[in-house]
Amino acid sequence: MASLDGTIVNIALPTISESFNISSSTVSWVSTIYLLVMAGCVLIFGKISDIIGFKNIFLSGFVVFTLGSFLSGFLPEALNSFYMLVGSRVIQAIGGAMIASIGPAMIAAFIPMSFKGKAMGIIMTIAALGMALGPTLGGFLTQYMSWHWIFFINIPVGIIAFMLGAKVIPATPSRGDLSGFDKGGAALIFVGLAALLFAVSEANALGWTSLPIAGSIVIATISLGYFIIHELRSPDPILDLTLFTKRNFLLANLIMSLIFFCFAGINYLLPFYLEYVQKFDTSSAGLILTALSVAMMIAGILAGVIYNKTGGRILCIAAAGALTIGFFLLTNLNAETGIGFLVLCLTIIGFGMGLIVAPLSNIVMNSVSRKHQGMVSSLTSLERFAPMTIGIAIFNLIFIQGMKAIIKNHDITRDAPATIKMAVLSAGFDLAFFVAFLIAIVILILTILVRQEIHPDYADENVHEETAIEMV
Repeated sequence: MASLDGTIVNIALPTISESFNISSSTVSWVSTIYLLVMAGCVLIFGKISDIIGFKNIFLSGFVVFTLGSFLSGFLPEALNSFYMLVGSRVIQAIGGAMIASIGPAMIAAFIPMSFKGKAMGIIMTIAALGMALGPTLGGFLTQYMSWHWIFFINIPVGIIAFMLGAKVIPATPSRGDLSGFDKGGAALIFVGLAALLFAVSEANALGWTSLPIAGSIVIATISLGYFIIHELRSPDPILDLTLFTKRNFLLANLIMSLIFFCFAGINYLLPFYLEYVQKFDTSSAGLILTALSVAMMIAGILAGVIYNKTGGRILCIAAAGALTIGFFLLTNLNAETGIGFLVLCLTIIGFGMGLIVAPLSNIVMNSVSRKHQGMVSSLTSLERFAPMTIGIAIFNLIFIQGMKAIIKNHDITRDAPATIKMAVLSAGFDLAFFVAFLIAIVILILTILVRQEIHPDYADENVHEETAIEMV
């Protein structure tokens, strides 16, 4: 649910823009505000969960998220106010951050080592699948029902999830109270990340040298810089930065960030390619993109099944190889490309994404002590949302630069308008897909360098496996 709502809204933005009679730059705040608040809050709730327990934060997150979903679908129409939609999305994002920050931590805490691969495969596949499925589901609901249903669809799921979670999730003992909570670090990371993501997401529209963007970059630099200094001095930090001194932990998190950076940018551009170059309508484009989602789901489950036999490192290398092949094939797309080749590209990329996320998350989670479970779990969530926002902005910029290059280097006045448009669009997509291919090569190299390390805290898990299986 939390991941889905990071992308489901994008395809409905033109419809929402028309509904409130506002500009495309204004309506983008419906999507932007969700990602800004999510990114700013996940580390905070991850740390809080380490103190007061996972179950309280997780279930509260469903309450807040479901309420925010209802308000997002109902209040803007009832009050005819676009700003009520933006405000409701803030509430929804807070709940989403509470949900997303805890999932991997509960796997690490409650599931024995022999089942962790399968469990992480399921939960991370669903999270990644939510991102990929967003445009498809959003396009269907917007075209055949109304944009309000992209929010209302969460309500029954949220209610069922809360009831089920209250019954089956084990209670975790509190490790203290929030009196010593690092409030300064929380404020700095929220302001820093929000300012950074605002700058990169709005820079193309406002201009990189504009006052709002330049000011945001300055605020982000100061806040994040002081956050690093503050956290290194804090006795109980929001994010223990000393973890990054471990080579394996650093490499695994870098891979995770690059994967979602690249995937989000391409996932953002593909609907435009399908609609503008291939001339598919919105629902048909969404249907084609389901190949990506289905492949991710199958590969994610497969990764969980074979994780204990092959180990996480082998799976990560194989997945990175698939991503490299898939992004290379994308560089061969053009206006005449058949639907079969398109589906092949999407299937290979989806398979690589589904195969890599779970074992990589396991490598990260199993490399730290139990006391850091919530913190590192929220970090893996942040590495989905922050790179996703940055990836969309950067790949959009690359796309624009690709179009500018062909305009600059060709005498476009000699061509027919339709030919000009197609050539310019194709150049933008070609450059973006080529950059994705280069990043995939870097990811492949890093997966070869990473190692699988198990923290001593998990060494005795198999001793208690029978009790854990019964609990599950």
